[in-house]
Amino acid sequence: MDLLYENELIYGRLLQVDQPHLIERYNRALAAFGFAATQLSAFNIDRTGFSPEIAAELKDPSYLDPNGVNRRFIILTPAQADLPVVHTQFSNTSQLMYEFFSNNARAINALTIKDVIYGEIEDSVSVVNDIEDLLSINQVEFRVLSAENVMGQAAELRLLVDRLQNEPDAWRDDAMITRMVALAKVTGDIRENSLVPDKVIFRHRAYWTSHFGGTYIFVDDNTTTVIGDPSAPGFRRSRPWQVNYISIRDAEAVFQFLATTSRLELPRASWIEQSGYLENRGEMVIRHLIQTLEPDRDLRNIDHIWLQTWIHANAASINHDGTWPFLNAAKREISQTGQLNMAEIEPKRRFLVVRAAPRHADAWLVNQLISDFVPFDFLARYVFNKPGFYTDYQTWNPAYQEHVVDILKAKYLKDKEGLRKKMYGLS
Repeated sequence: MDLLYENELIYGRLLQVDQPHLIERYNRALAAFGFAATQLSAFNIDRTGFSPEIAAELKDPSYLDPNGVNRRFIILTPAQADLPVVHTQFSNTSQLMYEFFSNNARAINALTIKDVIYGEIEDSVSVVNDIEDLLSINQVEFRVLSAENVMGQAAELRLLVDRLQNEPDAWRDDAMITRMVALAKVTGDIRENSLVPDKVIFRHRAYWTSHFGGTYIFVDDNTTTVIGDPSAPGFRRSRPWQVNYISIRDAEAVFQFLATTSRLELPRASWIEQSGYLENRGEMVIRHLIQTLEPDRDLRNIDHIWLQTWIHANAASINHDGTWPFLNAAKREISQTGQLNMAEIEPKRRFLVVRAAPRHADAWLVNQLISDFVPFDFLARYVFNKPGFYTDYQTWNPAYQEHVVDILKAKYLKDKEGLRKKMYGLS
């Protein structure tokens, strides 16, 4: 994984913490969670405050994610809102944190001037043992604390201000006035600075979780759909009257669910021909076949002409696999008719030619699910399914690892938004 780290493909775009007062504040949050203070003079954090260096020092990669639920957070600065989340067992942790930052910007800005904010994203369960536990999570509440109790002191000061304004003789209470002055020295003028987050409860919408080998939850108006491993405890048995269960191995059922709920964009010339989507799929499958058939091949500095030569020389193996010929046939049919007849396509191959409907709220999650059916497309895996990508990466030989890193740097890191917009219709 060192190669990924060196090229900012893992733990990239994090925020360095190297100022003594911020490190001291982080240590106060660690102490509140029951951990020893860090001895590091600098470390990096993500949107939730997770630090890969702290995790290594504590020998606990889940120090902010005990039991894979009720995620902890540490906020040192409002700037964390623009960072990624690099370690989580729920795909929507990043979005929940972003909504918390967005809805409580004034309080977070004011509080982090003086204090560290920490706490938990509390679910209705403390541990996930079966599917029912996942279905029980309808909303989350941010339980917010601060090391110096600035929020508590602000709340106390607000009560005293109300008393001063509403009780005729309250101004005669010298002890109360003295206390208000002391509190104001810590909190500042609470009439101007909000020090208590206004919105702490958020709905749990569609998400993926690493529990039970990877489980997808999609929520619609009248039903909830669970897509996952049928051997997961509670699968098909928990709330069968209101939950639709689909095995992740059943490509036909998964496809039909996504299509009938308008979560897919079917192959049409209007987006296929300008996006380079099928061309990318073809390139990815050829690179995968090279790695499979010639694992010792040095893939550095190969170009388009070399790839074409290899394709001609290995036509029999490519035809036996069938993916490359299928993609070429799909391109020809789309150029001639403007679309594909999906009913005539083998269920698993359908995922080669579709993408998530860009305007659907679940677009990123759907693209992640699609990538599970097209695992050789490491570009899509990296963009939408980093847990899957990192797992795949560790199974590749060093030569292919280097090759994948080179491709990601050339095709994605140079213009992330441009690639997402062109190929997937997403910003």
